This record gives sequence, structure tokens and C-alpha cells, in this order.
Amino acid sequence: MTLATLSDVLQPALKGGYAVPGLVCLGWEDMRAYVMAAQAERAPVILQAGPSCRAHTPLPVLGAMFRNLAASVDVPVVAHLDHGYTLDECREALEAGFTSLMYDGSRKPLAQNINETAQVAAMAHAAGISCEGEIGFVGYSGGEGSAGTDPEEAAIFARDSGVDAMAISVGNVHLQTDHEGGLDEARIRAIEALTQVPLVIHGGSGVPYAQRAALAAGSNIAKFNIGTELRMAFGAALRAAVNADAARFDRVTILSETHDPVMEAARAVIRGLGASGRV
Repeated sequence: MTLATLSDVLQPALKGGYAVPGLVCLGWEDMRAYVMAAQAERAPVILQAGPSCRAHTPLPVLGAMFRNLAASVDVPVVAHLDHGYTLDECREALEAGFTSLMYDGSRKPLAQNINETAQVAAMAHAAGISCEGEIGFVGYSGGEGSAGTDPEEAAIFARDSGVDAMAISVGNVHLQTDHEGGLDEARIRAIEALTQVPLVIHGGSGVPYAQRAALAAGSNIAKFNIGTELRMAFGAALRAAVNADAARFDRVTILSETHDPVMEAARAVIRGLGASGRV
């Protein structure tokens, strides 16, 4: 069993000048490909169950899937709840065997966000697992806009919430399908000057590859969440498999053809963050 906590993988990344990918999972096919990519790259990996994943598959099932995959390899695998919105949801993930809880109170006033995140952090730490919080709402491409993280508020949040990792809003956007954006490095440096906790970028797919690599190597950003670009790889592979033979109907055969393309896309993400060969 190579199940790890978020702190187990982020603290070495912070010290070693690389970042660990938080890979957004939607089903067995992609999460298996991610773990095989990590094994091939000799890298740690964070498997993330976000709201859309949980809407499709119950948390106890996801916990068992993540733990089964962790047992199949000898590199660190984190079972991470992404965007937990209630204490009960976080408790259910803990009971399902998750090793990291991300509580998202980023839409709430600072004091409320700190208070609620601290409750999740205390619960996680009592169970020997990790907690990630978010300060500064990260918006969505074509939807709700982002609210940039205030460095002074980030310092208070990091100090008072007890989190092991802190997600920040610095120009990143969820569900971005291109790499034409870019993060606000001045804001990142201002946050770094006031905090020591590992930083997390949600919506990492929209960050230009070169900037991702540079920040992984030379900043306190120790985790990039990557989902959209991997979902795009899965979708392209699935369309190719379906269109290759209109008479095929067996889902196992069709879905098996997504494995290699998604695995290779995940390997590229891992290499781009400097995480290859770290374990």
C-alpha cells in the first residue's frame, strides 16, 4: 500500500523544487491511467474526486477505488477530496478512506472561511490525514469570475485555519481549454512573502506550460490541479474509438482504447511539473 497524505507529498515537493499534480478523476478509466502514469514516471500523484465525480459515483466507492489503485503501485498516491463544501461531506470522505480533505469556503467571508476550514483541518489531523483550504475564489471559464487572493488575508488564513496546503486565486480559472492565460506572479510572490504553507493552483490546465514548469521549480506552489486538458485527451480518444467502427457496442473494448492516450497525457503533466523520478 502506497497511500499517502497530502503533506507526505507536498512537503518534499516544496523543498525539492517541483510540484505534484492533482489529477481530476471522473471514472475508473482515467484514475487508473493516472496511477499507471505515476508509476511509469516514478512520481507521486494526487487522485482528486471533485463535485462532478461525486455526483456520478458515491464517496465510499471512490475511496475504495483510490485505495485499490494505491495498493497496485509503489509510488505515493493521495486520495483527495476536491471542493468539499460541508463538514458532513468531508467527514464522509474521511470515513471512506480518503487521506486528504479540501474544504472550499472561498465564497464566504474570511472569518467564516477560517472557522469552517479550521474545523475540517482539526478533524483531518485527528485522523492523521491532511487538509487543503482555499482563500480567494477561483472562477470558471465562461462563468463566474475569480476573486484574487489578498496576500494579507492569505497570511491570516494560513495562520489561523491550520491547513496543510492553501489554494489561491492569482489569475487561474477552472475549465479553461487553452493555455493563453497566465498567473499573476507578483501576487504569488506577495503571498509567498507572508506565508510558508505549500500553495495550490486550481484550474492549472489553463496555465501556460512554461509558466507551470517555472513556478513548480521556483515558487512555493507545490500542487497544480489538472483536469480539463486530461478530459480533453480522454474525449478525443473516446471519439476516435467510437468512430473507428460504428458497429462496435462493447463499452469495455471501446473504453480500453482511452487508456494509453490518457496515460501519456498524464505522464506529460508529471514531467512538466518536474515530479518525475522523485520516488
